[in-house]
Amino acid sequence: MKFALQINSSPFHSAASLTAYRFANELLMQQHEIFRIFFYHDGIYHAFKSANPPDDEESIFKNWSELAQKHNLDLVVCVSAAQRRGLENENVTAGFRLGGLGQLLEATILADRFLVFG
Repeated sequence: MKFALQINSSPFHSAASLTAYRFANELLMQQHEIFRIFFYHDGIYHAFKSANPPDDEESIFKNWSELAQKHNLDLVVCVSAAQRRGLENENVTAGFRLGGLGQLLEATILADRFLVFG
């Protein structure tokens, strides 16, 4: 089955990001396909290259980046939401890319299931 995910919440203010990350891992372990993961609203904070959580905390930023590289996932950050929050292309961490709502619409059309976190 083909999935698309949308993450709306900041990695700092809710467990939605961690839940989405664990869900994505489980999907991949069960041989499902993830067509795209779209980071929208405060979800764009996952893509900041300069984000550096304390040493005693799990780095959700690093987790998403590594997952994307390992499984060739398409992690799209809403360019409009990014611009509003000061995220520019040169500050986007590896594995993420800026894109528009067209990529979100395409994901909802082409995926069998679309889930929103946060």
